[in-house]
Amino acid sequence: MSVVHHRTATVAGHQVFYREAGPSQAPTVLLLHGFPTSSHMFRGLIPALADRYHVIAPDHLGFGQSDAPPVDEFDYSFDALASITGALLDALEVEEFAMYVQDYGAPVGWRLALARPEQVTAIVSQNGNAYEAGFVKWFWAPVWAYAADPGPDNETAMREALDLEAIRWQYLHGVPDPGLVSPDTWTHDHALIRRPGNDRIQLRLFRDYTTNVALYPRVHEYFRQSRVPLLAVWGANDEIFGPDGARAFRDDLPDAEVHLLDAGHFALESDLDTVAGYIRGFLGRVVG
Repeated sequence: MSVVHHRTATVAGHQVFYREAGPSQAPTVLLLHGFPTSSHMFRGLIPALADRYHVIAPDHLGFGQSDAPPVDEFDYSFDALASITGALLDALEVEEFAMYVQDYGAPVGWRLALARPEQVTAIVSQNGNAYEAGFVKWFWAPVWAYAADPGPDNETAMREALDLEAIRWQYLHGVPDPGLVSPDTWTHDHALIRRPGNDRIQLRLFRDYTTNVALYPRVHEYFRQSRVPLLAVWGANDEIFGPDGARAFRDDLPDAEVHLLDAGHFALESDLDTVAGYIRGFLGRVVG
């Protein structure tokens, strides 16, 4: 079992927490988490990769163990989260990397790829969306309504996404055997997401999500121009990002590897060995 270090770095005046494992001279794999979790979601995947790769898994600002400055002190947006992540990579002297993206990690990762395409060696997307085809309409309708009109009525619906039961649903829906998913996941995330002032952070990011959709044409062009090796290993039962989002990668990357699992949004919780096996095989072929 590889040793995992838990570290912090000062980035743009903020403390960014990250997990790090594996030989520093090995190819780097950057793990980017989604909402409402943190690098905690990679606690099983990191040791599964670190015998062969240098693995870095940061917590975005406002999540996990990283700083969560109030919204009047930090302009929360996906541009800002990507900028912080890029600055962390620079501080750690990471010159190139493969990246694993899930949920919010995807728009952060796409911005990194657009800003520094020469540094990205490969992409693994686990329910990390890049296509409008991936949006499950009923789930996203309240998000689009809130972004268009962030008034009290629409805000109420979005605040419900921060409740314990909503977070629990994210972990359990679409999982054939819910007993495989530890309740520590949703209780851990809920405790951190409900810290004083964090609700305003999450509401700000909900409103900013439309900027990710606007970015998709540039992301698709990046795929076509770069031909970056891409693996989509996807929980096919996800009611947030449906399986059409995984299939769509082949529109711009015909050689993309796509594997649909009988799993939900957080496939690592129920299918860690399967996901890790696909990743190790893919990275072994395209990164070394």
